[in-house]
Amino acid sequence: MRTLHHFGIITDTIPEGAFYNDDLGVWLTDISKSPNKIEFLKFEPGSCMPELVQKQAHIAYVVQSLEEELKGKKVIFGPMALDEHLSIAFIEEEGISVELMEMK
Repeated sequence: MRTLHHFGIITDTIPEGAFYNDDLGVWLTDISKSPNKIEFLKFEPGSCMPELVQKQAHIAYVVQSLEEELKGKKVIFGPMALDEHLSIAFIEEEGISVELMEMK
């Protein structure tokens, strides 16, 4: 079962209050500071993220098991452990990128 976590919106400038994720090559904001669960992202040249993720907004869901959720899906990135508590993957569904997040 998927639980809505946030919406990712692409920007051309570094958003106020954003922090940089060196592994992904992206500036991003803290969704806990957004009443609408929006994560603003500004990708740097050379980011490892797929073009679909870098060019279009995405929807992110928390899932119980990335392994189970990715079965039979069109995986476009990951899975990747961001830290000991969070692993992510991106799939393409309905022509957009969908982020799946497994939290421990």
